[in-house]
Amino acid sequence: MNIETLREYCIARPGATESFPFDEVTLVFKVGNKIFALMDTESRPSTLALKCDPERAVQLREEYTTVVPGYHLNKKHWNTITVDGSVPSSELQAWIDHSYQLVRKSLPRAVRDSLT
Repeated sequence: MNIETLREYCIARPGATESFPFDEVTLVFKVGNKIFALMDTESRPSTLALKCDPERAVQLREEYTTVVPGYHLNKKHWNTITVDGSVPSSELQAWIDHSYQLVRKSLPRAVRDSLT
């Protein structure tokens, strides 16, 4: 997946928004005003940070050399993935969906209900 395909997949999640709140290179995706993905738009290969269940986060780090604890994030709950083609696109999409669902589940019910 290239950076534009990743961006399109993230923004297609119900209620997802994108912005550059920190600087001009870190693209942030939110749902209900909470971050579920961060993308470095200048790094080559691209990097993507995703929220993850803590146990699953450790498993992914052990399985893929391109998955490391979240850079400048809570390393228990976030992974940073170097998108160099070594992780299949279907896996990346599943990880994006997992991150999105974790964040969505933490939102107040009224907010969650408004996202459908």
